[in-house]
Amino acid sequence: MKRLKQKLLSMEANTKTYKEMYEGRMFVIPYVNMEPYEDFDSTYYREDIGYRIERTHKLAQDKPTITISIPVKHLGITQTSVAGADYCLRAFLPYIDELNEPLYNRNRPDSEKGKYYCYRPGGEVLARNSVYFKMCPRKDYTIGSRDEVYLIPPEEIGEPDLCLCLMIQVQLPERNLRKTLRMLTQDLPDAVDRYVEKFKLYEYTDAMELEKLQKEIRRWLKKSPYCAFLANGSILPREGGNDLPLQGAIPFVAVAEDEIEVCGIKGMGIKRGVTVITGGGYSGKSTLLEAIFAGIYDHAWGDGRELCITDATAMGIVAEDGRSVKNVNIAPFIKWIPGQDTAHFSTERASGSTSQAANIMEAVGMGSKLLLIDEDRSATNFMIRDALMRELVKKEPITPFTERVRELYETKDVSTVLVIGGSGEYLSVADRVYLMEDYRIHNVTERAKRLGETIEKLLPTEPAVWEQKRILSGEGFTSFVPENGRERLAITDVGIIYVGEEAIDLRMLSGLITQAQRNAVGFLIRYLEVSLNETKLDVADKLKTLYRRMEEEGFDCIFSNYFTECERFMDLPRKEDVMAAVNRMRKVRFL
Repeated sequence: MKRLKQKLLSMEANTKTYKEMYEGRMFVIPYVNMEPYEDFDSTYYREDIGYRIERTHKLAQDKPTITISIPVKHLGITQTSVAGADYCLRAFLPYIDELNEPLYNRNRPDSEKGKYYCYRPGGEVLARNSVYFKMCPRKDYTIGSRDEVYLIPPEEIGEPDLCLCLMIQVQLPERNLRKTLRMLTQDLPDAVDRYVEKFKLYEYTDAMELEKLQKEIRRWLKKSPYCAFLANGSILPREGGNDLPLQGAIPFVAVAEDEIEVCGIKGMGIKRGVTVITGGGYSGKSTLLEAIFAGIYDHAWGDGRELCITDATAMGIVAEDGRSVKNVNIAPFIKWIPGQDTAHFSTERASGSTSQAANIMEAVGMGSKLLLIDEDRSATNFMIRDALMRELVKKEPITPFTERVRELYETKDVSTVLVIGGSGEYLSVADRVYLMEDYRIHNVTERAKRLGETIEKLLPTEPAVWEQKRILSGEGFTSFVPENGRERLAITDVGIIYVGEEAIDLRMLSGLITQAQRNAVGFLIRYLEVSLNETKLDVADKLKTLYRRMEEEGFDCIFSNYFTECERFMDLPRKEDVMAAVNRMRKVRFL
């Protein structure tokens, strides 16, 4: 930290740019008979723990992003993983809270008093740019006077260290260089030293063991006749206003006839096919569906849904009035629309039924093997058409989902879990029916089948053509605004991404559960756009390549601090959700 202190003390007391700190200018004196030379390095060290200080963006010169690199040998870590990194971030949060406690003053803004910012994850475990493991070179110099540093011979430095990297941001107090000096060179390094000293390796090991069990269940699920598993004892309801488990909630218990044991854990398996969840109002049926969907991601200890595991390709399907649809085959559900070819359907503002049809067809096209549907978020005329309406309305272009749901499973191996509370039509096409009462689940399949026999049988429907092959045209797929020739990327906290001329509405994409995931979607789309050197783009193929690169190089390969309306933290979204975001763009063409 001596070199950072020198930089800060050399600045003007009222600096707003912190130029010297970001540049990290130094005069290097080599270890052999060579002339000294000038270099720049904004990584500063206390012992062998590095602090890389970077500009967040040009409008936040006083709010640097700092990446702390801690050699894992100091923590006792020998194995690394996403869950391990996730635990390390959660364990670091109390030390950030401790740093902020003496700074807190509700009557003064952060820019005046200073503050430390650390990303706070929810219950899900995701790959993040706020915490990761990486090989980092060791400090290769000793400090001289002023800006001089003396290089250490390579044979004395040793190999790079595997490090835990924690990314934080620090709001520096304006016109208070003394406080800035203390925050960066004393308080923060002291907190990191305490974190290292008190690191609980046994808790880290517990997180790794949980991840191992979750992976084993996922591997089993892929080869099994089941699409989801919910462990007995799971806490499914959430606290109002947050994602914490509801205190005093009734733990989930599998119905006896559907209880299975997976990897030594007992719980309920939901078989592939067509599953209906029903029940009265406030019975827990939507909560159960939400827990099933939450299982696409792993969760940390304490979430309550740690062992709720679902097919990772699952997509939530809703009616999405007003969304853009480009060249999608919705003919399996919509036979005709005046002036439109429903096998190549496009619109700037889809209706509830056409949007839900497009959402299903896009999900199937992306390889999803599980659709999750709540009737409360669906278009009624898309979901059902009862016998009276069939008799009254003879000329109906919509083929309701009741007539396709079994075909989807039998011909495309796509299962569906539906929450239904207002119509009995699905009872006759379901493989299983579950009744929720007071947050307890019951298998009522046999009873439902008997009732279903009283419902008029649906006439056979002509088999659908499910296949569609779309390719994205490079025309209009750009982050530049034609009027001014500049790039634009802005990501709002209400779920809208502005890129180029586009305003992409992600609010109905239930697979994007964090703002940091939406940040990553924005940067991913922008990266695809600026790297495009073809007239046509296979989005799925390009994303596979880009995700491999991010796995090797980290999230920063897609990040740019040029954009001042984007947060720095990113969580890894599923490729399916990035593709779903592209599908909602209005200025592009699909061929």
